[in-house]
Amino acid sequence: MLSIYSDTHRLHHGQAELMDGKLQPCFEMPSRADMVLERVKKVGLGDVRGPDEFGKSPLLRVHSAAYVQFLETAWAQWSALGRTHDALPLVWPVRGLRTDRIPTDIDGQLGYFAMDAGVPITAGTWEAIRQSANVALTAMQAMVNGEQSAFALCRPPGHHAAADYMGGYCYLNNVAIAAQGFLDRGAKKVAILDVDYHHGNGTQSIFYDRSDVMFVSIHGDPLVEYPHFLGFADEYGAGPGFGFNHNYPLPHGSDWKVYEAALADSVRKLKVYAPDVLLISLGVDTFKDDPISQFKLENDDYLKMGQYIKDIGCPTLFVMEGGYAVEDIGINAVNVLLGYEGR
Repeated sequence: MLSIYSDTHRLHHGQAELMDGKLQPCFEMPSRADMVLERVKKVGLGDVRGPDEFGKSPLLRVHSAAYVQFLETAWAQWSALGRTHDALPLVWPVRGLRTDRIPTDIDGQLGYFAMDAGVPITAGTWEAIRQSANVALTAMQAMVNGEQSAFALCRPPGHHAAADYMGGYCYLNNVAIAAQGFLDRGAKKVAILDVDYHHGNGTQSIFYDRSDVMFVSIHGDPLVEYPHFLGFADEYGAGPGFGFNHNYPLPHGSDWKVYEAALADSVRKLKVYAPDVLLISLGVDTFKDDPISQFKLENDDYLKMGQYIKDIGCPTLFVMEGGYAVEDIGINAVNVLLGYEGR
């Protein structure tokens, strides 16, 4: 399987995030991608190459122009005030506040375009997230050109990023950008299966009213788990997209037996939809030792997950998302790919 990867991800290394009521070192760190790449090479998964340049046009097919401009200019605005530490939001436009005007002040913009304080912006963030999107787009283009499967080793991840806000370590929605890329190149139906522990709220919101993209997610119950405000089982889509959104919220402590039942039902729905291409939001924070998650999957369960995905029977692009048990992230992510290939 072809893998696409860029060292540019190391330019984004946030120093702190707000979690459990305090600032602490970010769980999303450069070593995550390094460990996955090391495993890809160790098992001989296939060729690894760098991304091509696609510019901003594909980003604007998914994200608002104002949001993309904010991401591109945020650090310059922040550092112009003499600030050398990470930029983090200060205030959010909650119920009852006005959202019809974008603040001109960087502190206001950070809150306007964010859902949480887990998205530090640093001097290298824009270049890192831009290249992360290019990684996904390059893998997409390789499949348009004939590859039947590919792995986009994206970092930072993307599935919590919506059309006009960032959150949960995510800035640009890599899987959504790649899905739209397939549609723009002739695909009629695209499906996204999100296996990350946390619901892909950004991806769901981007495609919620569309029938040309089916979104399916298996994740921790948002009543007790991040992102808390999206990912419930009664969210089916809206308008033309009604019936094309499927969520499987599972309780804390879910092991492979519980997870497999949801995955098997997801596969049945995806086979009925019969997409031209399938994208996997490949989060492996469902692992039993993940520090910020509550599922109990074992290393070998990811091989079985890959086998289920293969059974859907269509070209498949894997896009890296979460997973914070760094010592095992490479084993688990690559096991999905090996299981898909029948190895």
